Amino acid sequence: MGIENVVVAGGGVLGSQIAYQAAYKGFNVTVWLRSEGSIDRAKPKFEQLRQTYLETLEVMKTDPAAYCRGLADSPELAADQIDQLKQKAQQAFEAIRFTTSYEQAACNADLVIEAIAEDPAQKDAFYAELAKHLPEQTILVTNSSTLLPSQMAQATGRPEKFLALHFANRIWRNNTAEVMGHPGTDAAVYNAVVQFAADLGMVPLQLHKEQPGYILNSMLVPFLNAAEALYATGVADPETIDKTWMLGTGAPLGPFRILDIVGLTTAYNIVVLDPRTKDPDSVPAKIAAALKERIDAGKTGVDAGEGFYRYR
Repeated sequence: MGIENVVVAGGGVLGSQIAYQAAYKGFNVTVWLRSEGSIDRAKPKFEQLRQTYLETLEVMKTDPAAYCRGLADSPELAADQIDQLKQKAQQAFEAIRFTTSYEQAACNADLVIEAIAEDPAQKDAFYAELAKHLPEQTILVTNSSTLLPSQMAQATGRPEKFLALHFANRIWRNNTAEVMGHPGTDAAVYNAVVQFAADLGMVPLQLHKEQPGYILNSMLVPFLNAAEALYATGVADPETIDKTWMLGTGAPLGPFRILDIVGLTTAYNIVVLDPRTKDPDSVPAKIAAALKERIDAGKTGVDAGEGFYRYR
């Protein structure tokens, strides 16, 4: 099950990163988006990634602490070797294709990585239409943060070729890929995705059973929810909550900086899955309202230039 042609559905924070990293590692990459407007909004993310890859690689020439595991197999690289990697980063930017057509995206896909909104209805609708155009051999994975693959497997039309492949943010540095099948996933398909993750420069983390939130988000989401609850119920402001966590633990970032990186829309989509949000007096409902207020004001996180903090 060799994988050469990769389709990434979605151009958000992680979708853009996955697509860029795949192109950087030599895969043929197509990004599917819903509209031409979505393409226009996604392209600046890819330009930003191009700059990040090039700048990070340049700094790696003189600063060992700048080494990113997803960019190079070893920190022991000569300047000319890093220049070759910079050429790959530039070529990746130039090679990525964009389309709004299901047919063009799927026609020769070996692997489709779904990275659209954390909304089961949107995902099921996407899978139903995509199934009409996929070749028989195509593997389909979801980068869903919280949903189980078994919840969506039948909607894909190919449950035996469907599983979850979840990435951490800033994948060129935090190069983990959690691989999680469901009871109907074919073992050969699972192994092919593990190999793809390794070829992508990631460390494949194999889960033995389904778990909402995988490994990483099983720990991270409750942490972020606790911070959001402190803010939404008026206990403390985001800056004080972040300061408390950073000073008390030595962590480089507080939860609200992390939320800005993840994106407030993703955080909102996760919290509204909690049925308790239907009660306006519940803590989850207050969290959702606090996030929605910022989202409606265009303060969706780092990519927007402002979330809980302002960015250049």
